[in-house]
Amino acid sequence: MLDENVLVVNEQVRIPLAELEFRFSTSSGPGGQHANRSATRAILRFDVANSPSLPEEVRQRLLQKLASRLSKEGMLQIEAQESRSQVQNRETAVLRLQTILANALQLPKKRRRTRPSRESIEKRLAAKKRHSQKKQERRQEW
Repeated sequence: MLDENVLVVNEQVRIPLAELEFRFSTSSGPGGQHANRSATRAILRFDVANSPSLPEEVRQRLLQKLASRLSKEGMLQIEAQESRSQVQNRETAVLRLQTILANALQLPKKRRRTRPSRESIEKRLAAKKRHSQKKQERRQEW
């Protein structure tokens, strides 16, 4: 969700848009002269390691979960070049950032231990018995 000047990731994480660094370059793909002259590709950079708006436990979780996507300096880089509009590509990049951060901050469900039902145990044992019987019938007695 994008408010005035703040990117809302979840209830506890809000990132001011001033912390996001944008660069623009020419986009690849079709577009003729327009593509060669217009800097429509949006490259968004967000400093996860040094962002003052992230609580420490959130920062640690993001650094761990997004380790494969971060640079050595702890920067997350997202590119968007689907549209021929710089504004749309910028919005797409911001939405991707929001999605990536929200997914990384989701806590996994705790696993509840379960036991197999009596019926499933009996079914498994019956199948094993049938298989064993089949193998025994193939044996040749000397």
